[in-house]
Amino acid sequence: MSYRRFLVMIAVSTVIMFGLMYLNTFAIDHVEYSQTRTWMAMLMGAAMAIIMMSFMWDMYRNTRLNILIVAGAVLVFSACLWLVRSQATVGDVSYMRAMIPHHSIALLTSGHAHIKDPEVRRLADNIIETQRREIAEMKRHIARLEATPPPADAPDLPPDDPA
Repeated sequence: MSYRRFLVMIAVSTVIMFGLMYLNTFAIDHVEYSQTRTWMAMLMGAAMAIIMMSFMWDMYRNTRLNILIVAGAVLVFSACLWLVRSQATVGDVSYMRAMIPHHSIALLTSGHAHIKDPEVRRLADNIIETQRREIAEMKRHIARLEATPPPADAPDLPPDDPA
């Protein structure tokens, strides 16, 4: 088996997984690039490389290269997990670009779920109303911040309620 083919298979699968994460978005205009989804796709690609290599170890005869691939995948997995959990690369605009598809998922599930209980339906309808309003607000903030970004040296603001 070709190592190049293995790496291309992992890369193509990772790109496809990134795209698949947007399939549960309610509307096409809610699809926004998300760093977090990029890190998650890479994390999944790394996990897939580790799993596939462990199942196909004997098909790839260069033990040293196999170990390097697994070690590299562990490093990519760890780095991407840290990026997802820390949100270290996510600023104002990238945060909102990631949140729009996230809110859109709530529109899809709240609108299409087969809800029978009236209180749950009210809750779902309130979620729909809130998410639509917040998506519109985030789009306004994105436009404002892209036109006039905050100063690079502005401090990060803590959450109102750190709980």
